[in-house]
Amino acid sequence: MSKVFGILLFPEVEELDFVGPLEVFGGLAKYFDQDWQVVTIAQSREPIKGANGLTVGADHTFDDCPPLDVLLVPGGWGTRREVDNEKLIEFVRQVGGRCRWVASVCTGAFILSRAGLLAGREATTHWASMDRLRAEPDIRVVEKRFVQDGNVISAAGVSAGIDMALYLVGLVKGPEVARSVQKAIEYYPQPPFADDTVETPAKEEE
Repeated sequence: MSKVFGILLFPEVEELDFVGPLEVFGGLAKYFDQDWQVVTIAQSREPIKGANGLTVGADHTFDDCPPLDVLLVPGGWGTRREVDNEKLIEFVRQVGGRCRWVASVCTGAFILSRAGLLAGREATTHWASMDRLRAEPDIRVVEKRFVQDGNVISAAGVSAGIDMALYLVGLVKGPEVARSVQKAIEYYPQPPFADDTVETPAKEEE
């Protein structure tokens, strides 16, 4: 029986927030365990334009979404609007409540919070949105690359979603498979300017 990673999409989603995990989950499904598949889900069939201009179409809508084993909610500027989208929040609440694992990247944590899935849990988000997440009710905010609390895993900003997705693969298939996926996608970060003194944007991200 097929097992499904589902990735939520919405306008102004941060592209790497979902494409990074999609690459990881897709690597698992393509090369190591074809019982898994990866699907994207959006509210409608309309093309979705991401935060940096990439336009994509989702595989499913809320109405025809298959049963999911894992739900991943990315971040992006669009989360500021989507936290007030009652249909999207209800979809995340209902589907996330039935999933084996629920995950967020960056400001996707705010959607999980609005859906009630972070209540009483530890969570993290993009460094520039930490104070906003601390203002959310009943969340213990931690500054980590990613954090697991029960069946919910949240990641910090953007590229942290790749680390979190590899960790999630380790949970569902074991560390050796996760290492094999990491090797397959050649994910061994070596940033050229890793000094902490490098200037960072002053404005809030995502």
